[in-house]
Amino acid sequence: MHKARYVIIALALFVLAATAPFWYNAVSSRPQPVLSLHTPAINQLTAKQCIEDGEFMRKNHMKLLREWKEQSVRQGQTVYVAKDGRLYPMSLEKNCLSCHSNKQEFCDSCHSFAGIDTPNCWSCHAAPKGEQP
Repeated sequence: MHKARYVIIALALFVLAATAPFWYNAVSSRPQPVLSLHTPAINQLTAKQCIEDGEFMRKNHMKLLREWKEQSVRQGQTVYVAKDGRLYPMSLEKNCLSCHSNKQEFCDSCHSFAGIDTPNCWSCHAAPKGEQP
């Protein structure tokens, strides 16, 4: 019975330490980044539509880009078929960066907010210089 108290205290400390990141994020009040989608490139488009819907892209963009890299570089497949049947080139530069041309305001602001390292896209691709809206 004497050791049970120490086990319970140790378990409580472990749970507190293991959940500390969640508690920190719950009480910290960092504002979410506000992304501007009103870049000159996007404003010139008649149909302001990404290859997939926004919710899909927010959740799956890294998985999609990783699949594109594997399929285009290793398998030679260069055309992406969207859910609605539209065809797009599997190209960061010919596709994504034509609208999302400001890396600092688009990529970096969300990745910094989420605490995710900067993706390695720019180890092969030239980072966009950005544009002034």
